[in-house]
Amino acid sequence: MKKITMEELIRMAVRDKNNLWQVAKAYGRDVKIYLHWSAGHYGQFFADYHITIDADGSIYVSTEDLSEVKNHTWHRNSGAIGMALAACAGATTDDLGDEAPTTNQIETMAQVVAVLCSTLAVPSDGEHILTHAEAADEDDYGPATNCERWDLWFIPGVEKGEGGNVLREKAVWYQNH
Repeated sequence: MKKITMEELIRMAVRDKNNLWQVAKAYGRDVKIYLHWSAGHYGQFFADYHITIDADGSIYVSTEDLSEVKNHTWHRNSGAIGMALAACAGATTDDLGDEAPTTNQIETMAQVVAVLCSTLAVPSDGEHILTHAEAADEDDYGPATNCERWDLWFIPGVEKGEGGNVLREKAVWYQNH
């Protein structure tokens, strides 16, 4: 893992934009951004995600190429960016546990989404920016069915089912300010 700044992330996105779009279009879709938590500990990073945000809001990448295919979201990895919060070890659908997403993580994730949407020309909507819970619901393995994957279905202080909406709203705010 490599710690990077937001400026470095922007440079990566500018450089990798065409490749991401080419791969996505080859599959007949637009570039997507999938939002996760790692279900691990603060400071614990996994190479399945392009971008991981630690408890203090610092940004890490597992690759030098955002168009590299990573195994973050079932059947949705090509032409997509997977981003995770290093959080939620021991979480349940009723309790985010002792390592719940921090305010710094939530705000940084929204900022990263805003930067990626602006740089990659990806709309900041629920069709292009999805939590793993939302993507899993589309494929019948999320909270609406058997709850196998429910990443960011809720976050601290937010009702169940609203995590993605809050993150997208924050990202739009950051894009406009």
